Amino acid sequence: MTVIKEWFGQWFDSPYYHILYKHRDHEEASEFIDNLVEYFHISKDHKLLDLACGKGRHSIYLNRKGFDVVGVDLSAQNIEHAKQFENNKLHFFIQDMRHDFAENEFDFVLNMFTSFGYFDSDEENAQAVQVAADALKPGGKLLIDFLNPYKVVHNLVPSEEKQIEGITFQIAKQFSEDGYILKDIRFEDNGHEYHYQEKVKAIRRVEFLSYFQRAGLQLVEIFGDYHFKAYDPEHSERMIFVVKK
Repeated sequence: MTVIKEWFGQWFDSPYYHILYKHRDHEEASEFIDNLVEYFHISKDHKLLDLACGKGRHSIYLNRKGFDVVGVDLSAQNIEHAKQFENNKLHFFIQDMRHDFAENEFDFVLNMFTSFGYFDSDEENAQAVQVAADALKPGGKLLIDFLNPYKVVHNLVPSEEKQIEGITFQIAKQFSEDGYILKDIRFEDNGHEYHYQEKVKAIRRVEFLSYFQRAGLQLVEIFGDYHFKAYDPEHSERMIFVVKK
């Protein structure tokens, strides 16, 4: 039987995904993580879960700071890459965030850099939050770092072109009637034409708050950027939730 992958399973397992996004700001990401460590007062006794960890660079960075980290991701290729960095305080697993992974095990669960909103139904989003809540110890905290849907939708650039490593990526963006930010990515390489689509639900603040309530999580704060400024729907770059079990 042929198993058809969901869009994120196909795209995130593609080498072209990593080519297109190779420009992502490592310095900004490291600064954000440093701010997180200070904000949460993370110690060497705490255990962290990096939920949807990609190739593990944030997990690896946290581990190099001395922390006990587990990274999970749906992409087998991402986890295969990450596993070469494993040690006694750093482990990686292939895992769908909608499926149960752990119970009362982690002090902090981190879902960073818009690694949420990929699913087709509201129920699946709620289930992913529930799984994260279940993984937390009592009193543990979950951070979800999401795009600011209000700003993204109102400032959507319909099309752009990027040339990276000799490949010309044609990118078209739109906001669908059912509330998704769609990005169509087309390019040619070695005589083959490729087409991938990213599909992220523009989840509103009130919807996230509903997920948290259903999972028995209490809102602590909402930040609007990686420097922990207060969230403003009109102007903030991010919508970063901190919630507590």
